[in-house]
Amino acid sequence: MKIEQIYTGCLSEAAYYIQSDGEAAIIDPLRETEPYLSRADKDGVKIKYVFLTHFHADFVSGHVDLAKKTGATIVFGPNAKAQFDFHSAKDLEKFSIGKTTLQLLHTPGHTMESSTYLLFDEHGNEHCIFTGDTLFIGDVGRPDLAVKSNLTDKDLASLLFDSLRNKIMKLPDSITVYPAHGAGSACGKNMSKETFDSLGNQKLVNYALRSDMSKEEFIEEVTTGITAPPQYFPKNVLMNQSNNLSIDDILNKGTLPLNIEDFQKLMDQNDVLLIDCRAKTEFVMEHIPGSLFFGLDGSFAPWIGTLIKDLDQKIILICPEGKENEAVTRLARTGYDHSLGYLKGGIKTWKSKGLKTSSITSIDPQKLESEYENISLIDVRKPNEYNTESVKGAINLPLDFIYNNIQNYNSNNKYYIHCQSGYRSVIASSILKANGINNVIDIAGGFKLIKESTGLELSDFNCPSKTIEP
Repeated sequence: MKIEQIYTGCLSEAAYYIQSDGEAAIIDPLRETEPYLSRADKDGVKIKYVFLTHFHADFVSGHVDLAKKTGATIVFGPNAKAQFDFHSAKDLEKFSIGKTTLQLLHTPGHTMESSTYLLFDEHGNEHCIFTGDTLFIGDVGRPDLAVKSNLTDKDLASLLFDSLRNKIMKLPDSITVYPAHGAGSACGKNMSKETFDSLGNQKLVNYALRSDMSKEEFIEEVTTGITAPPQYFPKNVLMNQSNNLSIDDILNKGTLPLNIEDFQKLMDQNDVLLIDCRAKTEFVMEHIPGSLFFGLDGSFAPWIGTLIKDLDQKIILICPEGKENEAVTRLARTGYDHSLGYLKGGIKTWKSKGLKTSSITSIDPQKLESEYENISLIDVRKPNEYNTESVKGAINLPLDFIYNNIQNYNSNNKYYIHCQSGYRSVIASSILKANGINNVIDIAGGFKLIKESTGLELSDFNCPSKTIEP
């Protein structure tokens, strides 16, 4: 028996590869199929099943493509409805993978079809559980993401309480918990950076598994303090219920190398967006006017999903050399399937034709400190980050809502922009410049470096916040 957790940091997502005696199963695969096919090919096994714990909201799964390529059966739990063929499993139904067995435990609450898979090893012993978004390490799934449901978040939280107590917490303390997400995912609010743990330890440290917690307390706890989900979440749920474009077709079209003439023709079209996914230092130094920064070295896909509202958006790319396939793949993971290609040779090709470039002024925190009096300092972190600790006098205009807050900027003013470490502030600066707010100054290193290297006065949660949301 072999179990492999395939963790993708950009999405804080875990897929699983299980193989035994010539057969394999994949749990919660990402959009691309190659990682799973290559593992099965290396081990000389056949992928028999593709199991889904639920219809994911934060990424588009590749279950349909994977099933077509392998002949595997797609399995969902009770209440699942989709446009493709799948096996609708019953509660407690068992599936054999070689000499091992997976049993579906219906655990509604995050969504109505949410299910946990209990793995029995070759000796029939309960070995581990794959909990999807029902149970995380340190947290549980948020109960407000069900699409087209007549149930409220409190109704779903009540079901989640029952699922945890009646199905999961009755299992042996020794089994391992393998969730679908870790810290950084918007599918929960208090996830650990650890990506697996024993169930026994989770009973001790996970607030949601306290033995003395009443259902009313649980409902209050899991429904309080939930921020609005990114706008792409419900769209990804619907895609996961549908037949989508093939990942192979998306990659073939999206990784087309474009010469400068064809690239410029696409740039001139109003419905085409230019995304630069190089490192932030490179973008700050030099970029094509009007391009938006979303670096591959950060949470690329989630931020595009949060800020680019139309999944049908046509996109052309400036990429680090050799990263074109990665960029298109990561776009497709959140449903952006309409990449049209990339500029061959990148920014060097652009400059070789004598075309103009733009830049963003970037200063270190010491320079900010020397210019601090009477400036407009904008903190683009999330409200909870800002309210925990921030630079005194900074105004919180979260990146999440930047398009709703454009009217709060004046094109004649100068703005000093910072986030926590410098990634989000460059995204914000690029969007502001593309919308005519040209006098922006990025604070390199963000709040972390401001706090470490300057004497600027900080506010904390005891001070009134000055967050502006739409």
